Amino acid sequence: MTMGDHIVYIVDDDARIREALSELLEAHGIRAVAYGSAGEYVEADKPDLPASLILDVELPDINGLELQKQIGGSDHPPIVFITGHGDIPSSVRAIKSGAVDFLTKPFSDEDLLAAVRTCLSQDRHARIERAELTNIREHYETLTPRERDVLPLVVSGLLNKQAAAELGISEVMLQVHRRNVMQKMAAASLADLVRMAEKLQIPVTHSRRAERSDR
Repeated sequence: MTMGDHIVYIVDDDARIREALSELLEAHGIRAVAYGSAGEYVEADKPDLPASLILDVELPDINGLELQKQIGGSDHPPIVFITGHGDIPSSVRAIKSGAVDFLTKPFSDEDLLAAVRTCLSQDRHARIERAELTNIREHYETLTPRERDVLPLVVSGLLNKQAAAELGISEVMLQVHRRNVMQKMAAASLADLVRMAEKLQIPVTHSRRAERSDR
């Protein structure tokens, strides 16, 4: 990990805490940028890098837990909460909402560094996952409407003749569509295509004809 390939944001209204945390992180090769309020942090321009957010619970403009709630669901860096007034309900709420850790001041340097490194690792992984999903979606957009009908049948494990019967087309035509789907999705194998469909949350389609024949 080098200084330029990540960033850690610190949001704390105590200037001494901001300075101490910045010095600690940078002494361990971790780039840090500090803010005195949630508003400053939200409005700041942020580089497109793997990141972590060290967030104080009590801030002058908004409670840190409320900020976590507001930014939840977005592509936001993982959070490490720090507080001088820790309590179990707050820590449980923070962790359940996705925080990596909830540290009560004074905490050890080792605990903070470990939490930050976990955050950065999680964010790197999340970024890779998002990039892969974007790529899969771009491939999916190239499919024709009929090929989009074929895809869930193929990944459901139906035989070509079953899928063809489900769509009311010939088996030969089904094979043509299946080949096109594999090529356009850049799938190396059926298992690869199944994985892509799962990421796209495409529902599995079972053949009604096959179900009737099994009865």
